[in-house]
Amino acid sequence: MAQELAEKAKEAIFEDDFKLAIDLYSKAIDLDPTNPEFFADRAQANIKLNNFTEAVADANKAIELDPLKAKAYLRKGTACIKLEEYHTAKTALEKGLSVTIDVPGEDAYHFQPRLFGKIVPDKSQYQVLSTKIEIRLAKAEVINWTSLEYCKENIVPRKLNAPSVGSQRPLYPSSKTRAKDWDKLEAEVKKEEKDERLDGDAALNKMFRDIYQNADEDMRRAMMKSFVESSGTVLSTDWKEVGSKKVEGSAPEGMEMRKWEY
Repeated sequence: MAQELAEKAKEAIFEDDFKLAIDLYSKAIDLDPTNPEFFADRAQANIKLNNFTEAVADANKAIELDPLKAKAYLRKGTACIKLEEYHTAKTALEKGLSVTIDVPGEDAYHFQPRLFGKIVPDKSQYQVLSTKIEIRLAKAEVINWTSLEYCKENIVPRKLNAPSVGSQRPLYPSSKTRAKDWDKLEAEVKKEEKDERLDGDAALNKMFRDIYQNADEDMRRAMMKSFVESSGTVLSTDWKEVGSKKVEGSAPEGMEMRKWEY
């Protein structure tokens, strides 16, 4: 029953009905007062309604019930920032910056490393694959890391030389088994597009597109002017012919041109 109320509360948050969400989470907590998820989610609803003091209280309760719940630290940090309690917010957010891996039958693995150097989070990326997680970190400084994690014995980092302009584009490394030559791949795609055989309207559109791409400025002007003025019924590449006059529409055989007022 408590879980059903929590699901309805999530739907209420999705619909931006935060007052209803708080009411539903409160009822769920009455039925299951030891569930940290309910407190953390109610904290989020309180933040949306600017109930920041209540949000901090809910987040603290969630942390008390589950000290490893990162979401609760995030809620607390967000609410404390709104309350201008910046030191408390910083402490909470730093505690939430960690990874905990639960393995059935074993103790939880808590991973919170200190990296060799500073990174730029906004420019860093990660990708979740079926057997692993790939993480790409953007360095804040152009230096050579002698290891991934910080160590007191690490030597002074050496700055990397910036690549010269016009140098060959590098292959991008990855933990995958094979690296891709993106220049070669791009050339192959362009060749496939050029050799592609199309039928019907697709073939006709491709022909017009190729003509336009390979045309000079006068031919392009002629094509644009004739197509627009004729309502798409005439396409000319001769600017001398169409440049000095309006191009009248020409209906296909068996049809007639009509003007519609709108």
